[in-house]
Amino acid sequence: MRLYVARHGQTQYNLEKRICGRADVELTDRGVRQAEELAEKLVSYSIDLIISSPLNRARKTAKIVGEKVGAPVYFEDRLMERDYGLTDGTYEGTPGFVHTFRQFAYTYPDGESLLQVVQRVYNFLDEVKFKFHDKNVLIVSHGGVCRVINSYFKSLSNEEFYDFVLDNCKVLEYEF
Repeated sequence: MRLYVARHGQTQYNLEKRICGRADVELTDRGVRQAEELAEKLVSYSIDLIISSPLNRARKTAKIVGEKVGAPVYFEDRLMERDYGLTDGTYEGTPGFVHTFRQFAYTYPDGESLLQVVQRVYNFLDEVKFKFHDKNVLIVSHGGVCRVINSYFKSLSNEEFYDFVLDNCKVLEYEF
């Protein structure tokens, strides 16, 4: 089984360096073009199905890819970005954000901790491995979730974990 992981296309929040967890923002025009380019690239990948975060930016990216590669798209809440609670929508330079962002057990007010994200994403990946062992699956999600997925497959130091960034509409490949 091959697992492909892609991050959604560009959003206005990405451009503005805003913290974008559960904020349901749309793709920019450039984000739509990135999704179309990703779809062109993935035509030759033999993708059987796509599982996407239900947030608009990932949903639209997945639908564009699904139409091009001829794969059904399913939506999964466990692929949503980390819930930054009251911090969502503020700027990455918000005082204290970088410090709290790097705390695995810190739960944002009205949000969730990184450990909670890891638990839901790892559980989801275990399920995908079991259910779709004979399929090639594309996951379309968010930067933080892509970071967690990468850690599922690779042993990383804390610094390597936090330094990992998957750019908009880039794709990685893993094997179960």
